[in-house]
Amino acid sequence: MSYVDGVVAAVPEANKDAYIEHARQAAAIFREYGAIAVAECWGDDVPEGKINSMHTAVQRKDGEAIVFSWTIWPSREIRDAGWARMMEDSRMADQEMPFDGSRMIFGGFNMVLDA
Repeated sequence: MSYVDGVVAAVPEANKDAYIEHARQAAAIFREYGAIAVAECWGDDVPEGKINSMHTAVQRKDGEAIVFSWTIWPSREIRDAGWARMMEDSRMADQEMPFDGSRMIFGGFNMVLDA
């Protein structure tokens, strides 16, 4: 089965257009290096939990939206090789992130169901 990178971040609502453009450029590079699909989702119905939530996980501040994204790769090996190449790609280094990347949470996942 495929391999998935998942990300949750808090993005200033004022930076929505800049974020979408940043994501569009990055997605093209991800696909160039082997990604099958890239999805970016702007939070619309993201409840705050009593104990924990996406809001607390990324320390969302007033005026920020929750963004949830994922990238699907054919395998972990292709993902690892793609990320290594992307980290050396000047197009990635030249992109200014329109959000605080230090509060982003992310991880890699083995897909166990694709229904």
